[in-house]
Amino acid sequence: QVQLVESGGGVVQPGGSLRLSCAASESIFSIYAMGWGRQAPGKQRELVATITTGGVTTYGDSAKGRFSISRDNAKNTVYLQMNSLKPEDTAVYYCRAVAGPSDRTATYIYWGQGTQVTVSS
Repeated sequence: QVQLVESGGGVVQPGGSLRLSCAASESIFSIYAMGWGRQAPGKQRELVATITTGGVTTYGDSAKGRFSISRDNAKNTVYLQMNSLKPEDTAVYYCRAVAGPSDRTATYIYWGQGTQVTVSS
């Protein structure tokens, strides 16, 4: 019911910045929250940041103080501004959406295809 299209990944040097974007398709479902997860080779996927339609944000420990999540509800788009990037941030970053009927009788989680972020000298 929800399609997620990501962009903005790439290669950046340590200490650099990168901004990821994720656009969600129009749907009969309401989107309750969007965010980002990441997964490095051999590791479990972890949540990086989330934001509700009301603007409430949460961050994983590794992102606090360096990353900032924002959204444009009119465009159904969420952004992840990543600053002071470290090699440990290297991973595939996946857009995430929590959506369901407007009456909140059910919720579903959708993931995008992922975009590679590489932090290296």
